[in-house]
Amino acid sequence: MTNKKFVLNADDFGMSVDFNRAVLFGYEKGILKSASICANGSAFDAAVNEILPECTNLGLGVHLNIIEGKSLTRCDLLTNENGIFNNGYLALILKSKDKNFRQQVENEFRAQIEKVLKHTKIDHIDSHVHTHAIPELFKIVLKLAKEYNIPYIRTQHEHFYFDSRTSKYLNLKFPINIIKILLLNYFTYLNKKVLKETDIKTNDYLLGVGYTGMMDCGTIEAGLEALPDKDVIAEALIHPCKFSSNIKNHHVDEFLITQSKELENNIFKLGFEITNYKMLG
Repeated sequence: MTNKKFVLNADDFGMSVDFNRAVLFGYEKGILKSASICANGSAFDAAVNEILPECTNLGLGVHLNIIEGKSLTRCDLLTNENGIFNNGYLALILKSKDKNFRQQVENEFRAQIEKVLKHTKIDHIDSHVHTHAIPELFKIVLKLAKEYNIPYIRTQHEHFYFDSRTSKYLNLKFPINIIKILLLNYFTYLNKKVLKETDIKTNDYLLGVGYTGMMDCGTIEAGLEALPDKDVIAEALIHPCKFSSNIKNHHVDEFLITQSKELENNIFKLGFEITNYKMLG
C-alpha cells in the first residue's frame, strides 16, 4: 500500500486582510490545512492576532520575502534608500555569488523567521517567488532551518503534466511558466543534493509553477494523476483570495480550490491523504 500525502498550501498569508480571510475561510469551511505567512506583509499583525487563534491545527510556514515590500533589516544590497526591495529574480541570482550580499540575505531571512517565531511555531519554509530556490540562498535557508529546528523546506520539482482544457495553453503565461519549471527543476536537483546531507525534509513534488496564474481544481487533479504511484509528498501552492471586488480572477479560482468537495473526493480516490507539514513533522 502506498503512503501518498498531499499538502495544499496558501502562500501570501499576511500580505493583506483579504488573503487572511481566505485562509480562515479555507480552513474552517474547506480543505485548506497549511499556509505560509509573510513577516513583512501589511496584514501580518492581523494574521497572527485574529486568524491564527481561530486555526489551531493549521500548518504554518514562513514565506520568506526579499522581492516585494519593505525589509525588516538594513540591507542596502537588497533595497532602495527607503528600504523597499528592488531586485528582480535574475538580479538575485547574479548577486547570490557575492559574500556581502549573502550576509544581508541571511540577516533579513533570520529577522523574518524570528518575527514569526515570536507568535507561533513554524513547520516549513518557502519563499515569495521561489527566491530561496536559488542555490546559494537555499544554503542559507538550510542553515537557518537547522538552527531554528524547522523540519521542512519546500523544493520545486514539478512534473510536466497536461490539463485536458486547451484554454490553459492558448496564452502567454504557459510558455513563460515552462521556462520557470526548467529553471526551478534544475535548482531543485542541486538543492536536494545538499539536503541529503542533513535531517531537514522536503516535498517530493510541487504543483503550481507550470500553471501559475491558472491554478484551479482541474490543474491540481491532473497534476496528482500524473505523479508516480508510490510514497510521495506532493504540495500544491495557491494564492487564494475572495473578499474584495478588485481581486484578480485567478485568485478567486484558487480560493474555490479550498472549497471544492468534488476535488476533495477525487484526491482521496487518487490515494492521497490531505495533510500539512505540522502533522507530517
